[in-house]
Amino acid sequence: MGKLSSLSAREVERALKRAGFVFVSQKGSHKKFRRTRSDGRVETVILPDHKHIKEGTLRKGILRPINMSAEEFLTYLRD
Repeated sequence: MGKLSSLSAREVERALKRAGFVFVSQKGSHKKFRRTRSDGRVETVILPDHKHIKEGTLRKGILRPINMSAEEFLTYLRD
């Protein structure tokens, strides 16, 4: 999906916040976000604070660990 290849860290951060994630901490150029699901599971995402986030980083490092599809992520991006 080509829409994921040209996103900035700011856009990804905005979408994560809309999905219920809250900023927890930052170490260097990496920000940590967390959310607690309704079943009690805590999900953590590490977002590199770079100008552009590579599609592979977004898919494999952010979306896959939280079991979010690209389509679902794009709905949060558009809101």
